[in-house]
This record gives sequence, structure tokens and C-alpha cells, in this order.
Amino acid sequence: MDLSYRIAKRYFFSRSKRSFISLIARIAMAGVGVGTMAMVVVLSVFNGMEDLNRQIFKTFDSDVKIMPFEGKRFAVPDSLLNVIKAVDGVKVITQVIEDNALARYGNQQTIIRIKGVDSSFTKRGQLDSALIEGSLRLYGSNGTPYAIVAEGVRNALSISLAEILTPIELLYPNSGTKTLNLTSPDAFNQIPIRPGGVFFIETRYDDYIIAPLAIVESLMQYQGQRSALEIQTEPGYSEQKVSKALGQKLGKDFVVKDRDSLNADLLRAIRIEKLFVAVTLSLIIMVAAINIFFSLSMLAIEKKKDVSMLYALGATPSLIRNIFLAEGAIVAFTGALAGLISGTGLCWLQMKYGLVSMGMASSLVDAYPVKLIWGDIFFTGAIIVIITLAVSYIPARRAAETGLSARV
Repeated sequence: MDLSYRIAKRYFFSRSKRSFISLIARIAMAGVGVGTMAMVVVLSVFNGMEDLNRQIFKTFDSDVKIMPFEGKRFAVPDSLLNVIKAVDGVKVITQVIEDNALARYGNQQTIIRIKGVDSSFTKRGQLDSALIEGSLRLYGSNGTPYAIVAEGVRNALSISLAEILTPIELLYPNSGTKTLNLTSPDAFNQIPIRPGGVFFIETRYDDYIIAPLAIVESLMQYQGQRSALEIQTEPGYSEQKVSKALGQKLGKDFVVKDRDSLNADLLRAIRIEKLFVAVTLSLIIMVAAINIFFSLSMLAIEKKKDVSMLYALGATPSLIRNIFLAEGAIVAFTGALAGLISGTGLCWLQMKYGLVSMGMASSLVDAYPVKLIWGDIFFTGAIIVIITLAVSYIPARRAAETGLSARV
């Protein structure tokens, strides 16, 4: 064992004779421990929130989405589909038409986001876990088209799936009309469709109505064009790699994005918030660790004679400095270790038993999501090391200089 550490350890355990210095050291230890525990828990909660958002996105958004570089629509010839299918990792291609429209049901009406999809959409099985009523079908056994509506649309229009006589009326501006007169019967294309199912994911998807592609194409007069192609990847394939490969194949006329890129703004906001919280908690730990500075300063005064004796026995200034640095490390790392164990334990209990609820009856998860990442543990440990060295160095240097001047 290093001599400086052995002496520091002896000082640490014998300091109970000096109650005031001992009290300050314990306050420092407790402050570092609580701050460390808070940092581990809060960073893990942010990790869990990021994973929860990815789970939400996965329920509705495709793994990869292909959109036109310019404009809102593009033609989809068989040659384009063959190029996409030839890329490794592509499992399902869903043709999509998506735009804003007006929905009317009885005496109620609201602006909705209409999404027309082909039959491959139901094969993806994404909305299975989000369905709260009805069934995920685009056509009935007799060929009747059905719409899958979001919970927010159902509430806005007071839609009842049991009411089979009242359809949802979808209205979209008629592109053939030169001047839009809202009172003219020719101003809007209009198509009725029956509601067949209701889904809920979260409020950002509450204005969606999913309908058969042919119905939406007729409503919006796309004439074989599409607004996007959605790709479901094969299991084991990276969405980012498939997206990159598609981008290289399709060229500059298309924009290809994976699911994270489609929701980059929200994920970036979570990471930035996590960074600012980590910085804030680091400052709190630093404030708590200031007590180490005072504790070591008073210990240096108390042990002035011991330092002079060590110099007389041949000790060097670096040895004296290392003794007090080790003393500060013992105080800080003991608190940090307790904080890491406590924080990790709390996160494990939350993941296993869901102790803290989200408090939302309609949420996809009952408890606050938590995810432990070892990188955050190492980051927290590195912060403790830096702070400990920062607050311990000055008292350690002064102790070495004071003892040296006293010997002279």
C-alpha cells in the first residue's frame, strides 16, 4: 500500500477525536453521495425517456422513410420499387399518401392528418399494441373500406364504432377548381368511409386517420403518385445502414431518413436537456465537495507538527501533498461509492417494480422509464475525480509548503 495513502487512511479514521473536522468531512461525504446518487438516477431517467420515445416512434413511424427532395409527391414506377427491393435489409415497402384534410362526422368536423396506406401496412403489425377498440383492417370481407382513427379524432368528432349508418366524410380541396369558394359544392372532393378501429399512442398522433391508399388517392387526385414510401427492415439489419444504402441507390432526387432522423429534433432536445442537467448536478456536487476543501485546510493546521516531523524523517513535499490529496480522495470516493450504489439500486428497483408511476392513465407505460448506461456511471466517476482533485489540491499544496517553512 502506498505510504501517502496509509497515512491519509490513519488520519481519516483517527479524526473522530476532532468532532468539528469530522463533522465537516461527513457533511462533505454525504453531499457528494447524494449528488452522485441524484446524477445517476436523473441521467438514467433521461435515458429511459429517450428509449420510451423511440418505442413510441416505432409504434407508428416506419424504420426508413423515402420522400421527394422537392415537392410533395413523386411517381412510383416498378423500376423504382425494384431498386428499393434490391437493397439488403428491405422487408416491406408501403406506399403512402399523407396530407391534411377535413373530416366530418354527423354535426362535428375537425382538421385531421389523413394517411393513405396500401395493404402492406397492416402486415407490419406496428399499431397492434396501440389499438384500443375495433380492429386493424382497411377493407371488410365484402370489400367495404374502413378507416383507423386516432383517439383524439374520435373524441373531436364523437365517433361511435357501433353506429354503422353514419360514415366519416373526408374532404380535400379540389385541385381542378381555379378559385376556391368554400361555399361551392365543387370546392372539395368528398369521400365517405366507415370507422373500423381506434388507436392511441400519444397526443402527437391524435389527429391521424389511416385509410386505404385507393380511397385517399381518389380523394386527393394523386393519379398514381405518392407522398412517401415507408420501409420496414428485416430483423437484424441496422435502420441507419439500410437508410444510407437506399440514399446512395436513389440519388439526390430523394430524401431518405431512418426513424431517429425523422424525430431528430425531439431526440436532440432530450440529449441537450440531459447535458444541462448533468452540468447542473456537477455544480451541485462541486458545492458539496467544497466542504472537503475546508476539512483538509483545518486538518493541515491540526497536523502541522506531524508534517514537520515527517519532513525531519526525510519526507518530500510531494509525499506531504499526496497525503492530503489521498485524504480528500477517501472522503470524496467513499461518498461517491455510496451514491453510485444507492443510485444504481434505485434505478434497478424502478426498472423491476415501477415504484414511481407516470401518473397518466392513457400512457403506454405505467411507471417512469429508467435505463442504466455504464457510460453515465463512468462519466459520473470522472466528474468526482476532477472535482476531488480541484478542491483538494490547494489545501494539499499549502500543507506541504507550511510544513516545509516550519522545518526551515
